[in-house]
Formats: sequence, C-alpha cells, structure tokens
Amino acid sequence: MRYTQETGEILQKKEIAPGIYDITVNLPKIAKAASVGQFVNIYCGGFTLRRPISLCGFDQKLGTVRLVFEVRGEGTKCLAEYSAGDMLDVVGPLGHGFSMTDSAKKAVIVGGGIGTPPLLPVAEFYRQNAVVITGFRTASAAILQQDFAAAGAKTILCTDDGSAGYHGFTTQAFEEYLNEKGCDIIYTCGPRAMMKGVAKLALERGIDCQVSLEERMGCGVGACMCCVCATKGKKGMQYSRVCLNGPVFSASEVDWDV
Repeated sequence: MRYTQETGEILQKKEIAPGIYDITVNLPKIAKAASVGQFVNIYCGGFTLRRPISLCGFDQKLGTVRLVFEVRGEGTKCLAEYSAGDMLDVVGPLGHGFSMTDSAKKAVIVGGGIGTPPLLPVAEFYRQNAVVITGFRTASAAILQQDFAAAGAKTILCTDDGSAGYHGFTTQAFEEYLNEKGCDIIYTCGPRAMMKGVAKLALERGIDCQVSLEERMGCGVGACMCCVCATKGKKGMQYSRVCLNGPVFSASEVDWDV
C-alpha cells in the first residue's frame, strides 16, 4: 500500500452546516498520490486512534486536500476545534477508491448525509453527464449542493421532513429517476440501509454500481481487522477489510444480509 505520514497546515476552515466542517489542508505528498474515493487518517491530540475522514477533494498542483466531516464523537469534536494556521498530522491516502474510466457515461450518484463528501470528485469527473441525488434529515443539514451544481451535474435534493426539495428518501427519488431516465453507472455512499436499497435497484436492472462503505476503523491500514465486512468470494461468504480492500466495493460483492 502506498501511503505516507505528513504534517500540514490548515489553510481554511468553515462550518457549512450545524456540526459539519469543511477544511483545506496543505498536504502535497498525500495530494499527489491521492485518487477519488480514498480517505486519510488524522491524529487528534490526546486520542490513541486516528480518525478516518474521506477525501472530499484534492488538488495535486496546489498540494491541498479538502476534508468535510461531522462531529460525532470526542475525536471529531477535538478535530473541529482546530483552526486555520494549525498543523495536522495525517496518514494517507488510504484505501481503494472509485473506478472511473469514461466520463461520457451517464452516471447517477446517490449520497446520504455525511456520506456525500467523497462523491463530489465523482461528479466533477462526469460533470454534465452526472445526476446527483442527495438526502438529508432537513434543509439545514444539506451540504455541498452548490459544489455539485458548479461541477455541472444535475442535482436532486431530498429531505426526510420535506423542508427542501423532494419529500422522501433518496432511494425513492433514485427509483423514480431510473424508471424515467436510466443510467450507465451508479456510485453511492451513506447509511448502509440506503446503500443496500440503491444496490438492490442497480442489481435488478443490471447496472454497474460502486458503493463506499463506512465502518469503525482502528489502524486504517488493514492490520487490526476491526473494520471487516461480509463480502462474496469464490468460496462463498468471506470477510474483507474496509480500510484496505475498500472502502469502495462493487455492489455485487457485498453481502448485504450479514
């Protein structure tokens, strides 16, 4: 695995929704080696384990990495207290990312909540050929809508409470879109129940679908085995390490019932 430990300065930080932060970090070595769908592991002072954060973007010319994360526990709470000018100790890039080879294909990108950030570079690859369906609890929790639109993608915003956009779940809006328009390839990241629903619809229609799984991680490099998920192998069900074999898998590889 190709990764490095690098210390970089936070160049920009802003709160883009309640408890959700967007930071840009100067990490030229990591940015140069990064690919879409990978993540980094960040040291938060006082905590033994690093916190895994997906890449929302990276600029290899500028040597910067963009990270969007939500405060969910003490580690990310600590990370949210850092400010522009502070230094971060980061290991990355880690994991196996998305496969993207033909930007002329019609892509549907389905994101849920804080699973949305790693999908932005996918939309930037497909641009006007991408439709981005994202779901949030309420309008105030919605993030990155302007970023997806700036990439040239069509956006469909869903909210559970109907406070903005489509009133309902992303899987409902996704199924309606598939029935009306169809697509060539699907990418998804978010809550497992949502991804299971997206995968089911994709598999029923024979459409290639890539899923980015989220699991609790210890080491982030495949040594501790605490982030395993059930996948389908030649000899039946097996366990794969999300941090090393993923986080991106083919939807057909994942055993969604385990």
